[in-house]
Amino acid sequence: MRTRIGDNLTAGFRVLHGRELITGARREIAFRWLKFNLVGGVGIAVQLALLLGLKSGLHLNYLLATALAVEAAVVHNFLWHERYTWADRVQRSSRRSLPRLLRFNLTTGGVSIAGNLVLMKLMVGPGHLNYLIANSVAIALCSLLNFLVCEEWVFEGEAKNDHSTLAERPK
Repeated sequence: MRTRIGDNLTAGFRVLHGRELITGARREIAFRWLKFNLVGGVGIAVQLALLLGLKSGLHLNYLLATALAVEAAVVHNFLWHERYTWADRVQRSSRRSLPRLLRFNLTTGGVSIAGNLVLMKLMVGPGHLNYLIANSVAIALCSLLNFLVCEEWVFEGEAKNDHSTLAERPK
């Protein structure tokens, strides 16, 4: 039998004067969200530096430069998420990491590239926003969806028996 996170004390909550304290599952997710954003912050620096170099240095079209910069940041982020953000859930080996990289690239990479290209086209084109500012906005808007995809699918593999979804925890 399973319980929902907020059902009772067995779900990892304590109630004090009518207020729920963050413990257990929610604390774990909040901490992982912080780690995700730390890795993502470095990934943003990688992406923006490459975008600047490709667009301003090599004079590539801003959309091509965006796609290349996003893909480089996606690979960078995967390597750090596997080693840091979700290190407790993965067993690193080429046999396990390559399929996980494919899932990561197809999901978060797809969200990031498609989201960045669509948002860049709108913000830089009709919106006349600076391409670096527009790219920063696009990155922020894609991050929440990317975290959820990683938490629930990309990095859940080996830990599926130990970790239930965000909505359920074992009783």
